Amino acid sequence: MSATATTQTEKNARGIPKAPFIADVEEYMGPTPDVEKALKEFQAALAKYRYMDNNLAQRRRGLEEKIPDIKKTLSMVEFLQDRREGKNKAEGVEDDLDDGDDLEDDSENHKKPLRTTFELNDTLYAEAELEDTDTVYLWLGANVMLSYRLPTAILLLRSKLEAAEGTLASVIEDLEFLREQTTIMEVNTARVYNWDVKRRRELRDKEAKEGKTSDTIAG
Repeated sequence: MSATATTQTEKNARGIPKAPFIADVEEYMGPTPDVEKALKEFQAALAKYRYMDNNLAQRRRGLEEKIPDIKKTLSMVEFLQDRREGKNKAEGVEDDLDDGDDLEDDSENHKKPLRTTFELNDTLYAEAELEDTDTVYLWLGANVMLSYRLPTAILLLRSKLEAAEGTLASVIEDLEFLREQTTIMEVNTARVYNWDVKRRRELRDKEAKEGKTSDTIAG
C-alpha cells in the first residue's frame, strides 16, 4: 500500500475516522516512497484529532456544569409539586373531617408561604417567600423563558437531564477514542520517520561500498 492510496476509512458511532495502524512501513510506503508527503498527511490528521479533542473537552466541561443545574432545578420543581399535592390532599380530607385538630395543623402548614433562599450568583444568595403555585418559569436558553405547569415542567426537565447525561457519556467515549487515534498517529509518524532514517543510512552505506568497489576495479 502506498502513502497516497485511498482506502475506506472506518469511523466510530459519531463519525470520527479511525486512524490506521501501520504494521509494515515498507509495504505501506510502496516502491517509490514519498516520506515527506506521508509525514505531512500524518501531521494534518493529528491536527484534526487534536482540534476535535479540544472542542469535545470544552463541550464536556459545559455539560458537567449544566447537568447539576438541571438536577437542582428538577429537585425544586418536584418539591413544589409534592408540596402542592400534599396541600390538596390535606384540604380534601379537611372538607370531610372538619373536627380533626391534626388535619387543621397540617392544613395551616401547607397554607404558609414557603421561605427559601435562591442564588443570585456564585457567592450571593437572597431570601424569598414562595406562594402556592402550579406554574414555574424555566430558562430555555438564548434569553428565552417559558411558563410550564408543574407536571409538564418535571417531564421536560427529566427529558433534558436524560439527554444531557446521554450526550455526556457519548462525549467521554469520543474523547477516549480520539486519544487512542492520536496515539496511533504519533506512533505511525515515529515509525515512518525512523524507517526513513534507516533507509537513508543503508542507501549511503550501499553507495559508499559501491564507490569503493569501483575505485578498486579502476585501480
